[in-house]
Amino acid sequence: MKGKTIIRIQGHLNDKWKECFKCMQFSYEGNNTILTGNLKDEAHMHGVLNTIRNYNLILISINPVERFHIKKFFQ
Repeated sequence: MKGKTIIRIQGHLNDKWKECFKCMQFSYEGNNTILTGNLKDEAHMHGVLNTIRNYNLILISINPVERFHIKKFFQ
């Protein structure tokens, strides 16, 4: 998966986490953190996912922006 991507993580990550996810923008939805960024390639995506795993964060979802917006449009 490459291109603009939305990653949802359970919990509210504070500013200290921005160093771990330098390529991503942070926003919040309820008690979840939304990471949005442009992933260069699958290796980049796996690096982000490895960081999530290594810090025992709970991954809710990962979606390319195009698919997410199309899905929302038809719901």
